[in-house]
Amino acid sequence: MDAIVKSFPPRPEADAEQATKHYLDKPVTDRPSREEAEAAVRTLLRWAGDDPEREGLKETPERVVKSYQELFSGYDRSPVEELGRTFEEVAGYDDMVLVKDISFHSHCEHHMVPIIGKAHVAYLPKGKVVGLSKIARAVDIYARRLQTQEAMTAQIATAIQDVLKPRGVAVMIEAEHMCMSMRGIQKQGSTTLTSTFTGVFKEKPEEQVRFVTMVRDSRNG
Repeated sequence: MDAIVKSFPPRPEADAEQATKHYLDKPVTDRPSREEAEAAVRTLLRWAGDDPEREGLKETPERVVKSYQELFSGYDRSPVEELGRTFEEVAGYDDMVLVKDISFHSHCEHHMVPIIGKAHVAYLPKGKVVGLSKIARAVDIYARRLQTQEAMTAQIATAIQDVLKPRGVAVMIEAEHMCMSMRGIQKQGSTTLTSTFTGVFKEKPEEQVRFVTMVRDSRNG
């Protein structure tokens, strides 16, 4: 069962610029010490009803903190740095560049449970291109932060548009949210689809159709 979320309308430019500026570079926050983080995990274990001192849980706080460093490593990385190295020797190529089926794991900012999905990202070059792996890394950076799917979709598009300045960007994300599958309504297998477009993709619906067709046709071929 697919739950479809259509492209969301843009906000006023001033609001959008303020809202996305934070996501273009590394967010800055005062972090507690590792010891404080491990103590917080022990508190949660007790709150859940278990004994953090029993054999199976003694090292759990240390393991959880270590895993969080990996799962939320996007806070220590900058998409601007990843996308900043471009190549101008493109032999005149100016048609769509599509990187599809970029697998990612993220976490819902409301319940801190997993979001598992794939991103499809395309742009129309304007005199320069970026390494294909950089697109995937930009997706990974935003995925490894607390997220909503809608925000992540917009952040990827904004970063690529602002850094590469192409003629347009298209981003589509398909994902399953464990906050729907594991808790609450508990609807396993339900997926959410979000998309957003900038530049030529936004101005010309036929380019949106071409993008979606390329994503779907290459998958079914």
